[in-house]
Amino acid sequence: MVDTVFDLDALLEPEEIVWARAARAFATNRILPTIEDDFEEKHFRAELIPELGAAGFLGMHLTGYGCAGAGAVSYGLVCLELEAADSGWRTFVSVQGSLAMSAIHKYGSAEQKQRWLPGMAAGQLVGCFALTEPTGGSDPAAMATTATRGADGWVIEGAKRWIGLASIADVAIVWAQTDAGVRGFLVPTDSIGFTAIPIGKKLSMRASIQCDVHLDAVQVPFDAILPGATGLSGPFGCLNEARFGIVWGAMGAARSCLDAAILRAKTREVFGKPIGATQLIQAKLADMLVEYEKGVLLALHLGRLKERGTLTPTQISIGKLNSVREAIQIAREARVILGGDGITSEFPVMRHLANLESVRTYEGTDEIHQLVLGRALTGLNAFS
Repeated sequence: MVDTVFDLDALLEPEEIVWARAARAFATNRILPTIEDDFEEKHFRAELIPELGAAGFLGMHLTGYGCAGAGAVSYGLVCLELEAADSGWRTFVSVQGSLAMSAIHKYGSAEQKQRWLPGMAAGQLVGCFALTEPTGGSDPAAMATTATRGADGWVIEGAKRWIGLASIADVAIVWAQTDAGVRGFLVPTDSIGFTAIPIGKKLSMRASIQCDVHLDAVQVPFDAILPGATGLSGPFGCLNEARFGIVWGAMGAARSCLDAAILRAKTREVFGKPIGATQLIQAKLADMLVEYEKGVLLALHLGRLKERGTLTPTQISIGKLNSVREAIQIAREARVILGGDGITSEFPVMRHLANLESVRTYEGTDEIHQLVLGRALTGLNAFS
Protein backbone atom coordinates (compact mmCIF):
# COMPACT_ATOMS: atom_id res chain seq x y z
CA MET A 1 0.00 0.00 0.00
CA VAL A 2 2.80 2.39 0.84
CA ASP A 3 4.38 1.68 -2.53
CA THR A 4 1.36 3.12 -4.36
CA VAL A 5 2.20 6.56 -2.95
CA PHE A 6 5.98 6.34 -2.72
CA ASP A 7 7.28 5.31 -6.15
CA LEU A 8 10.70 4.05 -5.11
CA ASP A 9 11.09 2.03 -8.30
CA ALA A 10 11.38 5.25 -10.29
CA LEU A 11 14.73 5.85 -8.55
CA LEU A 12 16.11 2.36 -9.06
CA GLU A 13 18.00 0.53 -11.77
CA PRO A 14 16.33 -2.54 -13.34
CA GLU A 15 18.79 -4.92 -11.65
CA GLU A 16 18.00 -3.38 -8.26
CA ILE A 17 14.28 -3.89 -8.80
CA VAL A 18 14.92 -7.54 -9.66
CA TRP A 19 16.82 -8.07 -6.38
CA ALA A 20 14.07 -6.32 -4.39
CA ARG A 21 11.33 -8.40 -5.99
CA ALA A 22 13.25 -11.61 -5.37
CA ALA A 23 13.75 -10.77 -1.70
CA ARG A 24 10.10 -9.78 -1.28
CA ALA A 25 8.98 -13.06 -2.83
CA PHE A 26 11.30 -15.02 -0.53
CA ALA A 27 10.05 -13.14 2.52
CA THR A 28 6.42 -13.59 1.51
CA ASN A 29 6.62 -17.27 0.62
CA ARG A 30 9.24 -18.64 3.01
CA ILE A 31 9.30 -16.41 6.12
CA LEU A 32 5.90 -14.81 6.65
CA PRO A 33 3.79 -18.00 6.71
CA THR A 34 5.47 -19.20 9.93
CA ILE A 35 7.11 -16.16 11.51
CA GLU A 36 4.46 -15.46 14.16
CA ASP A 37 4.64 -19.06 15.39
CA ASP A 38 8.43 -19.04 15.18
CA PHE A 39 8.60 -15.85 17.24
CA GLU A 40 6.22 -17.29 19.82
CA GLU A 41 8.08 -20.59 20.04
CA LYS A 42 11.61 -19.10 19.83
CA HIS A 43 12.32 -21.18 16.75
CA PHE A 44 15.02 -20.43 14.18
CA ARG A 45 14.42 -22.16 10.84
CA ALA A 46 17.94 -23.16 9.90
CA GLU A 47 16.59 -25.03 6.89
CA LEU A 48 16.10 -21.67 5.16
CA ILE A 49 19.84 -20.91 5.17
CA PRO A 50 20.69 -22.88 2.00
CA GLU A 51 17.68 -21.27 0.31
CA LEU A 52 19.04 -17.82 1.12
CA GLY A 53 22.33 -18.93 -0.38
CA ALA A 54 20.67 -20.25 -3.51
CA ALA A 55 18.88 -16.91 -3.89
CA GLY A 56 22.25 -15.16 -3.83
CA PHE A 57 21.53 -13.11 -0.70
CA LEU A 58 24.52 -14.25 1.41
CA GLY A 59 27.53 -11.99 1.01
CA MET A 60 25.80 -10.62 -2.08
CA HIS A 61 27.73 -7.34 -1.98
CA LEU A 62 31.06 -9.20 -2.18
CA THR A 63 32.81 -10.32 -5.36
CA GLY A 64 34.24 -13.72 -6.20
CA TYR A 65 34.07 -16.99 -4.26
CA GLY A 66 30.48 -17.62 -5.32
CA CYS A 67 29.22 -14.22 -4.15
CA ALA A 68 26.82 -12.25 -6.34
CA GLY A 69 28.86 -9.05 -6.60
CA ALA A 70 25.67 -6.95 -6.39
CA GLY A 71 25.65 -3.21 -5.80
CA ALA A 72 25.15 -1.53 -2.45
CA VAL A 73 21.61 -0.42 -3.24
CA SER A 74 20.62 -3.93 -4.32
CA TYR A 75 21.97 -5.26 -1.04
CA GLY A 76 20.11 -2.58 0.89
CA LEU A 77 16.83 -3.39 -0.84
CA VAL A 78 17.22 -7.08 0.05
CA CYS A 79 17.76 -6.07 3.69
CA LEU A 80 14.63 -3.91 3.57
CA GLU A 81 12.47 -6.70 2.18
CA LEU A 82 13.76 -9.35 4.59
CA GLU A 83 13.28 -7.10 7.62
CA ALA A 84 9.76 -6.28 6.45
CA ALA A 85 9.14 -9.93 7.33
CA ASP A 86 11.27 -10.06 10.48
CA SER A 87 14.39 -8.37 11.82
CA GLY A 88 15.85 -11.74 12.72
CA TRP A 89 16.23 -12.78 9.09
CA ARG A 90 17.82 -9.52 8.01
CA THR A 91 20.10 -9.96 11.02
CA PHE A 92 21.07 -13.41 9.80
CA VAL A 93 22.02 -12.03 6.39
CA SER A 94 23.96 -9.22 8.09
CA VAL A 95 25.88 -11.50 10.46
CA GLN A 96 26.69 -14.02 7.75
CA GLY A 97 27.49 -11.59 4.94
CA SER A 98 28.35 -8.17 6.33
CA LEU A 99 30.22 -9.36 9.42
CA ALA A 100 31.65 -12.88 9.08
CA MET A 101 32.08 -13.06 5.31
CA SER A 102 33.19 -9.43 5.02
CA ALA A 103 35.88 -10.01 7.67
CA ILE A 104 37.30 -12.91 5.68
CA HIS A 105 36.90 -11.13 2.34
CA LYS A 106 38.51 -7.89 3.57
CA TYR A 107 41.25 -9.25 5.80
CA GLY A 108 41.75 -12.94 5.09
CA SER A 109 44.52 -14.72 3.23
CA ALA A 110 43.86 -16.33 -0.15
CA GLU A 111 43.72 -19.72 1.55
CA GLN A 112 41.25 -18.52 4.20
CA LYS A 113 38.98 -16.98 1.57
CA GLN A 114 38.94 -20.14 -0.51
CA ARG A 115 38.40 -22.33 2.55
CA TRP A 116 35.35 -20.51 3.88
CA LEU A 117 33.69 -18.06 1.50
CA PRO A 118 32.24 -20.37 -1.19
CA GLY A 119 30.48 -22.52 1.39
CA MET A 120 29.22 -19.49 3.29
CA ALA A 121 27.89 -17.86 0.11
CA ALA A 122 26.00 -21.06 -0.68
CA GLY A 123 24.56 -21.31 2.83
CA GLN A 124 26.38 -24.58 3.43
CA LEU A 125 28.58 -23.04 6.13
CA VAL A 126 27.61 -20.50 8.76
CA GLY A 127 29.82 -17.88 10.38
CA CYS A 128 29.54 -15.67 13.44
CA PHE A 129 31.33 -12.52 14.57
CA ALA A 130 32.55 -12.55 18.17
CA LEU A 131 33.34 -9.00 19.26
CA THR A 132 30.96 -7.90 22.07
CA GLU A 133 31.84 -9.04 25.58
CA PRO A 134 29.73 -9.56 28.73
CA THR A 135 30.94 -6.29 30.24
CA GLY A 136 29.65 -4.27 27.28
CA GLY A 137 29.94 -3.66 23.57
CA SER A 138 30.32 0.09 23.18
CA ASP A 139 34.00 0.17 24.20
CA PRO A 140 35.78 -2.62 22.31
CA ALA A 141 39.13 -1.08 23.20
CA ALA A 142 38.52 -2.45 26.70
CA MET A 143 38.34 -6.00 25.31
CA ALA A 144 39.37 -8.62 27.86
CA THR A 145 39.62 -11.64 25.53
CA THR A 146 43.26 -12.46 24.82
CA ALA A 147 45.21 -14.45 22.28
CA THR A 148 48.75 -15.46 23.20
CA ARG A 149 51.40 -17.28 21.19
CA GLY A 150 52.01 -20.85 22.26
CA ALA A 151 54.42 -23.44 21.00
CA ASP A 152 52.08 -24.71 18.30
CA GLY A 153 49.81 -21.74 17.66
CA TRP A 154 47.57 -19.20 19.33
CA VAL A 155 45.75 -19.78 22.63
CA ILE A 156 42.53 -17.76 23.00
CA GLU A 157 40.98 -17.10 26.38
CA GLY A 158 37.90 -15.05 27.20
CA ALA A 159 34.15 -14.64 26.80
CA LYS A 160 31.79 -12.99 24.34
CA ARG A 161 28.08 -12.17 24.59
CA TRP A 162 25.19 -11.52 22.21
CA ILE A 163 26.98 -13.34 19.40
CA GLY A 164 24.49 -14.07 16.63
CA LEU A 165 24.41 -17.62 15.21
CA ALA A 166 27.28 -18.86 17.39
CA SER A 167 25.57 -22.11 18.41
CA ILE A 168 24.96 -23.13 14.78
CA ALA A 169 28.08 -21.59 13.23
CA ASP A 170 30.90 -23.52 11.64
CA VAL A 171 33.45 -20.76 12.13
CA ALA A 172 33.71 -17.79 14.48
CA ILE A 173 35.56 -14.56 13.73
CA VAL A 174 36.98 -13.96 17.22
CA TRP A 175 38.53 -10.61 18.07
CA ALA A 176 41.12 -10.70 20.84
CA GLN A 177 43.88 -8.65 22.39
CA THR A 178 47.42 -9.69 21.46
CA ASP A 179 50.83 -8.22 22.19
CA ALA A 180 50.41 -6.37 18.88
CA GLY A 181 46.92 -5.03 19.59
CA VAL A 182 43.48 -6.34 18.62
CA ARG A 183 43.57 -9.09 15.98
CA GLY A 184 40.96 -11.31 14.37
CA PHE A 185 41.10 -15.11 14.35
CA LEU A 186 39.22 -17.77 12.41
CA VAL A 187 38.11 -20.26 15.05
CA PRO A 188 36.29 -23.44 13.97
CA THR A 189 33.43 -23.85 16.43
CA ASP A 190 34.26 -27.52 17.00
CA SER A 191 37.56 -26.46 18.57
CA ILE A 192 38.15 -27.80 22.06
CA GLY A 193 37.28 -25.10 24.58
CA PHE A 194 34.82 -23.24 22.34
CA THR A 195 31.29 -23.23 23.81
CA ALA A 196 28.25 -21.34 22.54
CA ILE A 197 25.09 -21.20 24.66
CA PRO A 198 21.92 -19.60 23.24
CA ILE A 199 20.61 -16.76 25.39
CA GLY A 200 17.13 -17.49 26.71
CA LYS A 201 14.29 -15.41 28.15
CA LYS A 202 14.43 -12.99 25.24
CA LEU A 203 11.39 -10.82 24.55
CA SER A 204 12.90 -9.63 21.26
CA MET A 205 14.55 -11.39 18.30
CA ARG A 206 12.88 -14.60 19.40
CA ALA A 207 13.03 -16.18 15.93
CA SER A 208 16.80 -15.79 15.75
CA ILE A 209 19.82 -16.95 17.75
CA GLN A 210 22.15 -14.95 19.99
CA CYS A 211 24.64 -16.64 22.29
CA ASP A 212 27.08 -16.43 25.13
CA VAL A 213 30.44 -17.71 23.91
CA HIS A 214 33.15 -19.09 26.19
CA LEU A 215 36.72 -19.49 24.96
CA ASP A 216 38.61 -21.68 27.39
CA ALA A 217 42.21 -22.04 26.21
CA VAL A 218 41.07 -22.53 22.63
CA GLN A 219 44.04 -23.44 20.46
CA VAL A 220 44.24 -22.48 16.80
CA PRO A 221 47.19 -22.65 14.39
CA PHE A 222 49.35 -19.62 13.65
CA ASP A 223 47.70 -19.20 10.26
CA ALA A 224 44.27 -18.77 11.85
CA ILE A 225 44.96 -15.06 12.26
CA LEU A 226 43.43 -12.63 9.74
CA PRO A 227 46.59 -11.12 8.23
CA GLY A 228 44.95 -7.94 6.92
CA ALA A 229 43.34 -6.75 10.16
CA THR A 230 45.36 -4.96 12.83
CA GLY A 231 43.72 -2.92 15.56
CA LEU A 232 40.10 -1.93 15.97
CA SER A 233 39.88 -0.71 12.38
CA GLY A 234 39.41 -4.39 11.49
CA PRO A 235 36.12 -5.05 13.31
CA PHE A 236 34.92 -1.49 12.72
CA GLY A 237 35.27 -2.00 8.97
CA CYS A 238 32.87 -4.92 9.23
CA LEU A 239 30.48 -3.15 11.60
CA ASN A 240 30.06 -0.34 9.10
CA GLU A 241 28.97 -2.90 6.49
CA ALA A 242 26.36 -4.26 8.88
CA ARG A 243 25.17 -0.79 9.92
CA PHE A 244 24.58 0.04 6.27
CA GLY A 245 22.22 -2.94 6.05
CA ILE A 246 20.36 -1.76 9.15
CA VAL A 247 19.77 1.67 7.58
CA TRP A 248 17.68 -0.12 4.95
CA GLY A 249 16.35 -2.98 7.03
CA ALA A 250 14.72 -0.87 9.72
CA MET A 251 12.69 0.85 7.02
CA GLY A 252 11.36 -2.56 6.01
CA ALA A 253 10.00 -3.11 9.51
CA ALA A 254 8.55 0.40 9.39
CA ARG A 255 6.82 -0.30 6.07
CA SER A 256 5.27 -3.49 7.42
CA CYS A 257 3.86 -1.62 10.42
CA LEU A 258 2.56 1.23 8.26
CA ASP A 259 0.86 -1.20 5.87
CA ALA A 260 -0.84 -2.91 8.82
CA ALA A 261 -2.02 0.45 10.17
CA ILE A 262 -3.40 1.54 6.79
CA LEU A 263 -5.35 -1.69 6.34
CA ARG A 264 -6.77 -1.42 9.85
CA ALA A 265 -7.72 2.22 9.32
CA LYS A 266 -9.72 1.29 6.23
CA THR A 267 -11.55 -1.69 7.74
CA ARG A 268 -12.07 -0.84 11.41
CA GLU A 269 -15.32 1.06 11.97
CA VAL A 270 -16.05 3.18 15.04
CA PHE A 271 -18.91 5.65 15.42
CA GLY A 272 -20.37 4.41 12.19
CA LYS A 273 -17.41 4.94 9.86
CA PRO A 274 -13.86 3.65 9.22
CA ILE A 275 -11.35 5.15 11.62
CA GLY A 276 -9.30 6.06 8.56
CA ALA A 277 -11.98 8.60 7.67
CA THR A 278 -11.07 10.68 10.74
CA GLN A 279 -8.63 13.56 10.67
CA LEU A 280 -6.62 12.28 13.65
CA ILE A 281 -5.90 8.89 12.05
CA GLN A 282 -5.13 10.38 8.64
CA ALA A 283 -2.69 12.80 10.26
CA LYS A 284 -0.91 9.90 11.98
CA LEU A 285 -0.72 7.90 8.75
CA ALA A 286 0.58 10.91 6.82
CA ASP A 287 3.31 11.57 9.38
CA MET A 288 4.32 7.90 9.35
CA LEU A 289 4.52 7.89 5.57
CA VAL A 290 6.65 11.04 5.49
CA GLU A 291 9.18 9.57 7.94
CA TYR A 292 9.26 6.29 6.02
CA GLU A 293 9.88 8.10 2.74
CA LYS A 294 12.62 10.25 4.26
CA GLY A 295 14.28 7.18 5.75
CA VAL A 296 14.29 5.27 2.47
CA LEU A 297 15.56 8.29 0.54
CA LEU A 298 18.40 8.68 3.05
CA ALA A 299 19.21 4.98 2.68
CA LEU A 300 19.22 5.35 -1.10
CA HIS A 301 21.52 8.37 -0.90
CA LEU A 302 23.94 6.46 1.33
CA GLY A 303 23.77 3.52 -1.06
CA ARG A 304 24.74 5.69 -4.02
CA LEU A 305 27.61 7.16 -2.01
CA LYS A 306 28.76 3.64 -1.11
CA GLU A 307 28.71 2.61 -4.75
CA ARG A 308 30.89 5.61 -5.59
CA GLY A 309 33.31 4.70 -2.80
CA THR A 310 32.74 7.96 -0.89
CA LEU A 311 30.51 6.80 1.99
CA THR A 312 31.98 7.67 5.40
CA PRO A 313 31.39 6.01 8.80
CA THR A 314 29.86 9.28 10.03
CA GLN A 315 27.31 9.21 7.24
CA ILE A 316 26.44 5.62 8.11
CA SER A 317 25.87 6.73 11.70
CA ILE A 318 23.34 9.31 10.48
CA GLY A 319 21.45 6.58 8.66
CA LYS A 320 21.52 4.02 11.46
CA LEU A 321 20.41 6.55 14.07
CA ASN A 322 17.61 7.93 11.93
CA SER A 323 16.25 4.70 10.45
CA VAL A 324 15.91 2.78 13.69
CA ARG A 325 14.63 5.72 15.71
CA GLU A 326 11.96 6.57 13.14
CA ALA A 327 11.03 2.93 12.56
CA ILE A 328 10.34 2.55 16.28
CA GLN A 329 8.15 5.66 16.26
CA ILE A 330 6.24 4.40 13.21
CA ALA A 331 5.71 1.03 14.92
CA ARG A 332 4.42 2.76 18.05
CA GLU A 333 1.96 4.89 16.10
CA ALA A 334 0.82 1.80 14.20
CA ARG A 335 0.13 0.06 17.51
CA VAL A 336 -2.02 3.02 18.59
CA ILE A 337 -4.06 2.83 15.39
CA LEU A 338 -4.54 -0.91 15.83
CA GLY A 339 -5.90 -0.40 19.34
CA GLY A 340 -5.90 -3.32 21.74
CA ASP A 341 -5.56 -5.81 18.90
CA GLY A 342 -2.20 -4.26 18.12
CA ILE A 343 -0.55 -6.15 20.97
CA THR A 344 -1.57 -9.52 19.54
CA SER A 345 0.22 -11.65 16.96
CA GLU A 346 -2.74 -11.16 14.63
CA PHE A 347 -0.67 -8.18 13.48
CA PRO A 348 3.13 -7.93 13.07
CA VAL A 349 3.49 -4.59 14.85
CA MET A 350 4.43 -5.62 18.40
CA ARG A 351 6.86 -8.21 17.04
CA HIS A 352 8.54 -5.57 14.91
CA LEU A 353 8.54 -3.11 17.79
CA ALA A 354 10.18 -5.63 20.13
CA ASN A 355 12.76 -6.57 17.49
CA LEU A 356 13.58 -2.94 16.73
CA GLU A 357 14.51 -2.37 20.35
CA SER A 358 17.32 -4.89 19.79
CA VAL A 359 18.27 -3.33 16.47
CA ARG A 360 18.46 0.02 18.26
CA THR A 361 21.06 -1.41 20.62
CA TYR A 362 23.31 -3.50 18.40
CA GLU A 363 25.83 -2.15 15.89
CA GLY A 364 26.05 1.02 17.99
CA THR A 365 23.40 2.42 20.33
CA ASP A 366 21.66 5.72 19.60
CA GLU A 367 24.01 7.39 22.04
CA ILE A 368 27.15 6.06 20.34
CA HIS A 369 25.98 7.37 16.97
CA GLN A 370 25.06 10.71 18.53
CA LEU A 371 28.60 10.95 19.86
CA VAL A 372 30.00 10.09 16.42
CA LEU A 373 27.95 12.88 14.89
CA GLY A 374 28.74 15.31 17.69
CA ARG A 375 32.45 14.72 17.18
CA ALA A 376 32.08 15.34 13.46
CA LEU A 377 30.21 18.60 14.09
CA THR A 378 32.46 20.03 16.80
CA GLY A 379 35.81 18.33 16.31
CA LEU A 380 35.68 17.41 20.01
CA ASN A 381 35.72 13.88 21.39
CA ALA A 382 33.09 13.25 24.09
CA PHE A 383 33.40 9.46 24.22
CA SER A 384 35.25 9.61 27.53
